[in-house]
Parts: sequence; structure tokens; C-alpha cells
Amino acid sequence: MHVTTTPPAQPDPPRPAHPAEGDPQQVLQAASDLLRALASPVRVGIVRALADGGKYVHELVAALGVSQPLVSQHLRVLRTSRIVTARRQARETQYTLTDDHVAHIVLDAIRHAQE
Repeated sequence: MHVTTTPPAQPDPPRPAHPAEGDPQQVLQAASDLLRALASPVRVGIVRALADGGKYVHELVAALGVSQPLVSQHLRVLRTSRIVTARRQARETQYTLTDDHVAHIVLDAIRHAQE
């Protein structure tokens, strides 16, 4: 009998000092980096879905109607940017937003686009 195991999720990278503690250029760069990380309809959709609480990859695939590899690719970008965190639960990984501020940005942008 062959048993495959899924490697554990990599720990999220350590968070640097809060940008507000740096100089004004660092703050602007951090804001720009955040917006760049969100600059994809799939990533905006992921953040919108996670605004309601943690989700597993298969739930995000169903909610967004895109392939699992595509969702995983975009989750990797969001994790690298520290927008989402991953928590391993048994054989699955649950993704949650690091903080609710990003959800507000995305939801406000969606509402603005609908006006």
C-alpha cells in the first residue's frame, strides 16, 4: 500500500517593522506593494471570499470558478505579501486574511467599481 503525504505548509515569513514606523517613502512603498499584490481579479476575489472567514482551497476554487492550480498560485502571492496566512488542519490548509484592513480596501474598491 502506497501512502502519499502532503508536505506541511511553509510558515509565513516574519513580518518586518510596521511601515508607519519608517520614513514616509517606506510607507508609500509598502502601500504600493500592497496594491500591487492585489492587482489581479483572482486575488481580489480571494480576498473578498476570505472577508467572510477562513476558507480551504477547494472552497475558494468553488467560489471563484477557477482551477485549483490557479488559486494556489495566487494564494502564494498573497502569502508572500503577508495578506493571507495559512494554517494546516489535518490534510488541508485553511487560509485567512492577516487583518481585516485589506478586506475593507478590496470591498470598497468593488463597491466603487460598481458605481
